[in-house]
Amino acid sequence: MDQKILSLATGGNVEKLQQCLKGLKENEVQDLITRHAVKGKDIGAFLRAVFKGSPCSLEDGVSRWLLVYRHCIQLVESGDLQVEVVSDIIGLLMLETHQLPGASLIELADMYAEAIKGGSLSNGKSLELFPTILTALAAKESLSYGKGQLSGEEYKKQLINSLCSSRWDHHCVIHLTSMFRDVPVSTEELQFIVDKVLRMFSKLDLQEIPPLVYQLLLLSAKGCKRKVLEGIAAFFNQQDEQQKVEQQQNSESVELEAVIIPQDQLRHVEGTVILHIVFAIKLDHDLGRELVKYLKAGQQGDASKILCPFTVALVLSVARIHRFEEQVFDFLKTVIIKSFKDSQLRQNSKFLQDLIPQQCSVAETVLETVRNSVFGWDHVTQGLVELGFMLMDSFGPKIVLGGKVCDINPTVLKTPAQHACRLGATILLETFKVHEAIRSEILEQVLNRVITKATSPISHFIDLLSDIVTSAPLILMNSSSKVTEAFDHLFFLPLSTVQGLLKAIQPMLKVSMSMKDSLILVLRKAMFSSQLDARKSAVAGFLLLLKNFKVLGSLSSSQCSQSISSTQVQVDVHMRYNSAANEALCLEVLGSLRRCLSQQADVRLMLYEGFYDVLRRNSQLADSILQTLLSQLKRYYEPEQDLLPPLKLEGCITAQGDQIFLQEPLAHLLCCIQHCLDWYRTIVLQNQENETDDDDDEFHQDLEDMLESITRRMIKSELEDFELDKSADFSLSSNVGVKNNIFAILVMGICEVLMEYNFLAGNYSKNRFEDVLGLFNCYHKLSEILKDKLGKGKSSANTKMSRSLLSLRFVSHLLTALFRDSSQGHEESLTVLRSSSEFMRYSVSVALQKIQHLEETGHTDGPDGQNIEKTFQHLCEITKVLLWRYTSIPSAVEETGKKEKGKTISLLCLEGLLKVFITVQHRYQMKIKSFLYALDLAHNEEEEEDEEENVNVTEKTAFHIRQFQRSLVNQLSAADDDFNSKESQLLVSILSTLSRMLEPSSQQFSQMLSWTLKICRETTLEDVQFCKGLMSLLFSLLLLQKSPVSVLRELSQDIHGHLGDIDPDIEVEKQSHFLIVNMKTAAPTVGLLVLSQAEKVLEEIDWLILKLKGQLSTDKPLSDESSQTVNQREPIEKAVILQLGTLLTAFHELIQTSLPSGSCIDTLLKELAKMYTILTSFVKYYLQIYTSRMGTFSARFEKLVKLSGSHLTPQCYGFITYVQNIQNESLSFCGGDKKNKKKDESTATAATAKVLRETKPIPNLIFAIEQYEKFLIHLSKKSKVNLMQYMKLSTSRDFRINAATLDALQEQEVEENENTENEPDNEQIIEAEEPKKKKRKK
Repeated sequence: MDQKILSLATGGNVEKLQQCLKGLKENEVQDLITRHAVKGKDIGAFLRAVFKGSPCSLEDGVSRWLLVYRHCIQLVESGDLQVEVVSDIIGLLMLETHQLPGASLIELADMYAEAIKGGSLSNGKSLELFPTILTALAAKESLSYGKGQLSGEEYKKQLINSLCSSRWDHHCVIHLTSMFRDVPVSTEELQFIVDKVLRMFSKLDLQEIPPLVYQLLLLSAKGCKRKVLEGIAAFFNQQDEQQKVEQQQNSESVELEAVIIPQDQLRHVEGTVILHIVFAIKLDHDLGRELVKYLKAGQQGDASKILCPFTVALVLSVARIHRFEEQVFDFLKTVIIKSFKDSQLRQNSKFLQDLIPQQCSVAETVLETVRNSVFGWDHVTQGLVELGFMLMDSFGPKIVLGGKVCDINPTVLKTPAQHACRLGATILLETFKVHEAIRSEILEQVLNRVITKATSPISHFIDLLSDIVTSAPLILMNSSSKVTEAFDHLFFLPLSTVQGLLKAIQPMLKVSMSMKDSLILVLRKAMFSSQLDARKSAVAGFLLLLKNFKVLGSLSSSQCSQSISSTQVQVDVHMRYNSAANEALCLEVLGSLRRCLSQQADVRLMLYEGFYDVLRRNSQLADSILQTLLSQLKRYYEPEQDLLPPLKLEGCITAQGDQIFLQEPLAHLLCCIQHCLDWYRTIVLQNQENETDDDDDEFHQDLEDMLESITRRMIKSELEDFELDKSADFSLSSNVGVKNNIFAILVMGICEVLMEYNFLAGNYSKNRFEDVLGLFNCYHKLSEILKDKLGKGKSSANTKMSRSLLSLRFVSHLLTALFRDSSQGHEESLTVLRSSSEFMRYSVSVALQKIQHLEETGHTDGPDGQNIEKTFQHLCEITKVLLWRYTSIPSAVEETGKKEKGKTISLLCLEGLLKVFITVQHRYQMKIKSFLYALDLAHNEEEEEDEEENVNVTEKTAFHIRQFQRSLVNQLSAADDDFNSKESQLLVSILSTLSRMLEPSSQQFSQMLSWTLKICRETTLEDVQFCKGLMSLLFSLLLLQKSPVSVLRELSQDIHGHLGDIDPDIEVEKQSHFLIVNMKTAAPTVGLLVLSQAEKVLEEIDWLILKLKGQLSTDKPLSDESSQTVNQREPIEKAVILQLGTLLTAFHELIQTSLPSGSCIDTLLKELAKMYTILTSFVKYYLQIYTSRMGTFSARFEKLVKLSGSHLTPQCYGFITYVQNIQNESLSFCGGDKKNKKKDESTATAATAKVLRETKPIPNLIFAIEQYEKFLIHLSKKSKVNLMQYMKLSTSRDFRINAATLDALQEQEVEENENTENEPDNEQIIEAEEPKKKKRKK
């Protein structure tokens, strides 16, 4: 039969063909089709024959067509046919579909819809036909559907809507998505489809997601690109969050539960999806542009909603496309710094903390991306490296004015820029650890920056290099050639860079002989360089080698606090310890360093400062070092015991041309000797139980004898012996004066070194302490002479004390002995030192200097100066002494005893305590518990470790705060004559510093705020500086408890009451909310503080309005959730209105206040302009709400507008007139005297410039007011509420004539000129009045 059909079709006999087909039953036709399809022969020809014999004009023909289509679809879906046969069948059916009538097309489309809804489509191959059916349907102008008529396009839309609303079998989602690519759809229909596919993500297996994403990206070529990207990002963000929750639950629960999705599987799927998206963006740049737009729109609101680890990885991968590289990194840089700024703003304000919940950290998200990239995300690593370096380059330490480096403190990060820089370093370090392929590039880029950025601060790169080396010194050996190449540039780098670089790579030197040899060669060359910095770098490098290559037999590193990482220890275990080689190396290096003893003072100084550390870490070199120091000292030592002075100072200076320079820092040489001897006494001699060489003792003994001799003769020497008496020339303009200054500094330094030597060596001997005092008297006399000679015309506060050579360790020991040592055996000898109040004051002053240096640099001079632990211990000891001294002996008692020149010891102690508290918070943030525990004088040492961990920082801090509060109350309750302003200011500064250590939510913090408020309300002092400190403390506390606007309003009322009104006829009622505000402190002190806080409040409000606008951009208009989103915005809107309203009333008081000309008026005008700018921004926000139909403004906002119209704008214009009047008065005062006009011309010019400068903010303020009113008009039109009814248009800027002023001028001219000259003036008046009348008519 089938052959007959084929032959009839071939012969063209259509009628016989029709008759033949009519004779066949449906099942017979189906069997024939099946047989041909299975055989795979002539299926196309057979189907064409059937279609040819079944014309669509006949009913049975149409039914046969439908039969063929249905059966073919079933055959295709069965999966029994060959691929080529399936393609032939589908291809033929697609070609013939357009011939089917509308009803048949509807029937086929419904069949497909039912199959999709029922999930009967197994392989989805037949779906290739569905788009053709839908296209044919859409082309029909009219279709009978149910009881009515529909156009083909409408039916297609209904069908798609029905499909997208029904349940899809998860097996056919990918096929359906692919199928819709070939269906012509409108934008609305495409949205239905995309929404449906995105909803199906959660129902699919994870492995099915990448192919579905691929199909969806192809589908996005039709449109809805942003929706597709948003949906993909949201899905993977949700998966990440779910996995975090599951991991937490599993870690918390005792029973092991299987995680639903394995982490590695999820990460691999994410990586594949990212590759699909990047590939799609390469082909379609519009998709990339949509991604950038989506991210930039989202950054206005909560960045954590758009930035998750997946999206960060995605944008970093997209950054590899050159076209999007700059945009992506600019976005990431902006969003990261914005995140840190927002976090800081929120952290500093309790008002914002209550309103805005804690948001997810962008920094943590980026670092999570780094951790996720381990799972084969090679396409992300390059982006991570570029991001890390971009953050470090953009936000690293900068050189500020004066050449000072604004550096990053390793423990406390204060600014958002510092946080961003640290994040960049962390990204690079973590990427380095987990990605082997990228390590070489990271190291190379770090070294390049260290070497090439010689003029810029690079401490952050050196810290990163140190962390990289410490994390894996052995792995880095593969890149050792890059480090060796960097050695060649050491000549040209600053000393600090060389020291940092060598210290960072020190672990690598321990495991690489070749690298060590290369470094030594470079350092030897540098030693003979003509550049001073190169020679200093060589000394620094050689000292580092001596410290770190220990000779066998040296004391254990526990005695010298050598810090060494665990990785270094492992390296040493696995390599053979060659002590002989180390010893030869060290002796060779020492030989090289001895050559430095004939070079410039700076080079020698480095050597002297480094020898002690070498000795401490490498004790076997003691013999060589002591011998070197002894031979150097003998050059300047006077061996004749009867000759004075004992040292040849002339040999310490050298002349070059007309200038005199220091050649030998003799004091530092003695300092080095003293520290080495002290170490030798306390460490080596105690450990020498076996036989020792006599040579060691000989060097040691010779040095001891020489120091004894120098001490004895220095005490006997008079200043005349050094030619440094009061009559000597100390001016820095003459050679003699320069020489005398150098000698004086040397003698003072020698005295200090000998004081430390005799105190430590004396073992509380009275004679030795008398020697100490004798040396101090010599130091003090010389110090006073220098102060008198060099400090002429300067206050005593400005004459700085020269850098002391006493070590921090000794200062700690000395202060403890002077103030706290009460043992009977020591009393007699200590009385010698205690009897000298100058010595007592000097010892505390040196402590202050050391603490200041520690705070600024993080280390101190002398032994253990670089050792953080030891330095911290000494700092705690000093603090205990200062605290005990100040609290035990009241300053009032001390002052009544005797009036002394300079600061009292109590005041010095207080100053020291302030510096200590600042230093601890700045440098030892992680050790605050240990610090507070150390200050507790009553603790038991046996339980030290346990108790230290349990220290409650807030309670301990509150205890010390109460002590200082009592001292301040005593000061305030004292008589006016006994009030010490400086002490009170220091106490307030200390309270302010300590308050930062309190937990803001604690009861102690609330108590301190209440106490500060009480002091401010009840204290009537007229001390400006004290008032400033106290008010600053109040505001810093207030911000962490609540918004300060109500206090600002009260203070503004007080200022208004004390200074009076701008209208002299109005008498203001004095409201004394705060007694600290009085005529002397009201302006500019309190006024500027109030305005400064108002500026912070306005910044917070501006930030909140930006948040509201950001929420609007992400919210959907008129959706079911619109009421919920309005509810989320309402508390913020209410808070903004309340803040602005209260601040507005504060400004209402200030702009009616008769403020003095100057900074107060200038700042107030600027803040008023900001106020109006923010009001305008708020109005624009409501305009946006009305434009996008997301709600309306509240009655509260209407009240705020009304308040601004009644209490702010009219008074602003009045204040502007007042400012202009007082400026005109100052101008007329400067240029009023006509006789002395030439003489006062310069004064008048200066005054004019000042007036122009001070009136500059006025036009800005007027513009801000007019902008506010302009947008209010727009909002009134949008909202149909007349908001302008509350605003009165001012006439203060209209053209106006002051009649009284005009009459006065006319009378003057009458007296000076003839009567006839008055007539033109009258005409001018008439002419001037006409425009005025016209203006009023308008």
